[in-house]
Amino acid sequence: MLSSFFLSPLVHRGQPVLILFFHAPLWRIPGLSGKTKKPRFIVTDTIITRFPPSPTGYLHVGGARTALFNWLYARKTGGKFILRIEDTDTLRSTEESVKAIFEGLEWLGIDWDEGPFYQTKRFDIYKKYLDKLLTEEKAYCCTCSAEEVEAMREKARAEGRNPMYDGTCRHKKLPPQPGAVVRLLTPDTGSTRIDDVVKGPISIPNTEIDDFILCRSDGVYTYNFAVVIDDLTMDISHVIRGDDHVSNTPKQILIYKALDAPVPKFGHVPMVLGPDRARLSKRHGALGVMEYKKMGFLPEALLNYLVRLGWSHGDQEFFTIEDMKELFTLEAIGRSPGVFDVDKLTALNAEHMQKKSPAELLPLLLEQMTALGIPHEPEDPRLPAIIALLQPRSKTLVEMAEQTESFFVAPATYCEVAAKKNFKAGSVDVLKKVEEKLMAVEEDSLEAMESLLHSVCEEMDLKLGKVGGPLRVALTGKGQSPGMGETLALLGKERSLPRIRAAITHLEKT
Repeated sequence: MLSSFFLSPLVHRGQPVLILFFHAPLWRIPGLSGKTKKPRFIVTDTIITRFPPSPTGYLHVGGARTALFNWLYARKTGGKFILRIEDTDTLRSTEESVKAIFEGLEWLGIDWDEGPFYQTKRFDIYKKYLDKLLTEEKAYCCTCSAEEVEAMREKARAEGRNPMYDGTCRHKKLPPQPGAVVRLLTPDTGSTRIDDVVKGPISIPNTEIDDFILCRSDGVYTYNFAVVIDDLTMDISHVIRGDDHVSNTPKQILIYKALDAPVPKFGHVPMVLGPDRARLSKRHGALGVMEYKKMGFLPEALLNYLVRLGWSHGDQEFFTIEDMKELFTLEAIGRSPGVFDVDKLTALNAEHMQKKSPAELLPLLLEQMTALGIPHEPEDPRLPAIIALLQPRSKTLVEMAEQTESFFVAPATYCEVAAKKNFKAGSVDVLKKVEEKLMAVEEDSLEAMESLLHSVCEEMDLKLGKVGGPLRVALTGKGQSPGMGETLALLGKERSLPRIRAAITHLEKT
């Protein structure tokens, strides 16, 4: 009877497969501990990707793009997407950051199939694999002090070589002891090859890779070791990440080889840059993704923009989430860095807003109105019509929310510039004529309000702008708004008359 098993990724004829090892009593790779039976394997085409953020801050747009690429590839192929929290930096990792990461992913709609897993809860697993490497003499204990290692590096620099550890303890066979680190025994010859699915083949001479540390003297495992064990035990088939990790990949491949484990596919995505071609930072608009929500962006618009920062499908710019799932491929990821442009994101957001129905936008708008402190009634029957009116005039939900204020709150003051331009001699007469006509209106329809405006223009022999200008300031306090017919119809007779009378009083006093 089978009591346990172990799954491990492998590439077979260009496709990922899984090897399923059966043995008892614990799941492990062959040789980890105890006696193992001859492995059997089952070929499957399951793609498994992961997103492993460090909880040392918010989820920024670069991290969100990495998560998106991994998520899309898993969804496109019918695979699995795993969330892992790399929290071994205990000094900087916070629970608040973990929550911020979850919140950002959930807002974007990036869901995960397994996890979240936490590295700090997996130390027992790391120890088993470290013990395996020590037992097989593929790793060794080192007691060289930090000062001694730095002296080795300085000597190498002085001799024109790469600064690296010189292998002093490599053959001493030192036992584990306080203050010792564990290093991987790396090859002295040959090279380590990365078959990068984005960048193409990369080869690094092994002489440029020193015997790097797997476990520090305080018992904390290094990033390169922990991430390999995590990816190995979680059956990750594809590692898609930023190209700032290229320097880590040869070391990780050497760990896989030391464990006699199959190596996943690696794909290193070019970094996102600011408009000045420098690495993206806050001054470029590299905010946490939840800040974009506060700024009124739609999650699907941000995803659309992020996917185009490094990936393309012909000349197409607008993508729904379903489009992305259907069309995304690793082969279409470019090798040039993407340049983050808030203006382009804003234009794309406006396009996504136009594609939505008023019913879809309504809950999002109400949330923004509440955040901005704009008084409103969530059940107001005018809201769908107000949204439809403002959609062509709004690039973000914040812009739309700000424009709704005039439909719910009478102006307490008038914009100085707008009043100076539109409140002129004769404006009182215009407003009084509008008041007179409006009192006779029987229904708050667009047709009735447009008829009213044309009637005022005819009787006073004025162009529509001469009537609409002072009326707009009277109704909204601003110099810009939707058309006066639509504004009057949505405000209605009962809301419009007090505003017109207040403006007349204001003008008669000045």
